[in-house]
Amino acid sequence: MEKEELTKTKNVALALSSGGARGLAHIGAIEELEAQGYHISSIAGCSMGALIGGVYAAGKLNEFREWMKTIDRKKMLGLIDFSLSLNHIVKGTRIIEAIMEFVPDVNIEDLPIPYCAVATDLKAGREVMFRKGSLFKAIRASISLPSFYEPVKRNDMILIDGGIMNPLPLNRVKRQAGDILVGVDVSGHDYKAQWDELQRLTAIQKHDKSLKSKILDMLIPDNIEFNYYTVLSRASSLMIRQNSILMAKLTNPDILVDIQMNRYGTFDFDKSEKLIAIGHQKTSQAIDKYRLIGLHPLG
Repeated sequence: MEKEELTKTKNVALALSSGGARGLAHIGAIEELEAQGYHISSIAGCSMGALIGGVYAAGKLNEFREWMKTIDRKKMLGLIDFSLSLNHIVKGTRIIEAIMEFVPDVNIEDLPIPYCAVATDLKAGREVMFRKGSLFKAIRASISLPSFYEPVKRNDMILIDGGIMNPLPLNRVKRQAGDILVGVDVSGHDYKAQWDELQRLTAIQKHDKSLKSKILDMLIPDNIEFNYYTVLSRASSLMIRQNSILMAKLTNPDILVDIQMNRYGTFDFDKSEKLIAIGHQKTSQAIDKYRLIGLHPLG
């Protein structure tokens, strides 16, 4: 095989899943694809995937990664604008404004590559795609985690997290002739390990009456096996995971980076570098597998 063939750039249509903080692994996936000579020519994302994909399309992924390095538990609390509401805990405005300080808003149609963010219209029960208009309005709608972030009202719609309808939007990324369809799915868990971690956090908070503990009290009440939030969160996770698996089967991407995490959860934003490293590792393995089984035109 000729050396120049190995380094020849191939275009990638990239779909990034929902997954909360686990979606920071998308950064590592993007970096690994580029390091191995792939060119991302279009991108679609849901929830955290919409955020990472949008920041990348705007050319600010490096700035976002450096900012994430500064995030610790204390700074996370400072970015949470709590709300006294029956349908959400956090307004979600403060985090978007913080990111916009170094990633200026732009119209999606003016981005250098095609981009799509996916949200869900709670009233109509349908998927909503954003392919034009304000990038950050699209991202804010896509990340509206039910019962946590305030839903976004737009026209006659009430918009919530796109992961409810399409957690891995492989069918929404713009395809071009000869490109490679790649999906990065961080929706998977080791559910027993996750359950054990929730029990560990509960034990800790019983001996910790700090502000951090009070927030954990809201998210993880004492009766861990039978409380509203835990049951809703677990049921949503299972549903989202099964929907992402089904989407992968329906679309059959050329490369599927399936990242199932044991140790990291929805709110582990202070562990960005570890999550990014996982994205690098799993993407490298997926590319190697793709080449090994003979699907890669150059491998």
